[in-house]
Amino acid sequence: MTRLVMISLARVDSILDQFFNEWLTRADQGQTQQTLALGPGMALGAPNGRYTQERAGMIRSMTGFASGKGSFGAHSWSWELRSVNGKGLDMRVRVPDWLTGLEAALRAELSKQVRRGNVTLSLRLSRDDTTADFALDETAVATILNALARTEALAAERGVSLVQSRASDLLSLKGVMEAGTDSDDPAPLVAHLTSAFSGLLAAFLDMRQSEGTALATILNAQLDTIEQLTTSAADLAEKRKAAMADALRENLKLVLDNSQGADPDRVAQELALIAVKSDITEEIDRLSAHVAAARTLLNQDGAVGRKLDFLMQEFNREANTLCSKSQNSDLTAVGLELKAVIDQLREQVQNVE
Repeated sequence: MTRLVMISLARVDSILDQFFNEWLTRADQGQTQQTLALGPGMALGAPNGRYTQERAGMIRSMTGFASGKGSFGAHSWSWELRSVNGKGLDMRVRVPDWLTGLEAALRAELSKQVRRGNVTLSLRLSRDDTTADFALDETAVATILNALARTEALAAERGVSLVQSRASDLLSLKGVMEAGTDSDDPAPLVAHLTSAFSGLLAAFLDMRQSEGTALATILNAQLDTIEQLTTSAADLAEKRKAAMADALRENLKLVLDNSQGADPDRVAQELALIAVKSDITEEIDRLSAHVAAARTLLNQDGAVGRKLDFLMQEFNREANTLCSKSQNSDLTAVGLELKAVIDQLREQVQNVE
């Protein structure tokens, strides 16, 4: 039985040597393929792959604010345009109902320029009647004169004398004088407000762009950190391979020493599966690819927030898998730090349009 165990150990050791040689070769090839797949300047650890201010993307933040004032004729106004984070585009436009067509025009302009965010536009409008033209309401005057004549007739029947009324007394009565007819047609005011809105919208978009530029700097710095941690994880994984091979061989010997009739080939296969499950080459490759994809999105113009948000889920998945496969305290520490940075990155991505 002792001779059988010694022969089995020799066979298993040979099988394990062959497996680990293939594993090392595959890991090296995987690293090489990943470097090529990333493209020029985007390889793991490549200086040109890092973010620089000159390569700042055109992303925009969903946070913005602008306000303005103006006047037209007897009307003056003030309005505010603000936005915060949102999963989609939610617009709330608050304008006076009597300005026919204004809300639809403003919504159309906003929809052309804004893709995501909870956007609120508020318009406060006032009228200065001291500068407006007034007209006499002849119907109201006729009604008042008839009432005055009837009042004087009743007073005369009862022998009551009344003070003679003056024109100024009539004009001071409510409803006798009315604002000019310019307020009856809101079209000129609507046209002017629609034209003036372009300046407010431009200031609003400038702020979102400025916020986006600052946000891109933060995001790319966090991507640099993830890239550095990924490189550290790859180095630690390379260093642990020999130790893992020794540990597997030692465990195999313990199993065979305490098991009679164990099939050494089957045992070697099981240990090989354990080794495969602890291989993090694919996780390292995918993390590097995700860093490259995120940088590409940050350098694109337009709304990329949803794509980045999805990419954050992939980042987190790979970091979780890396931690579960680590079997090494140093590698686990790197994995946990990766998860922390990815979580910070995800929070910032929620601000991207």
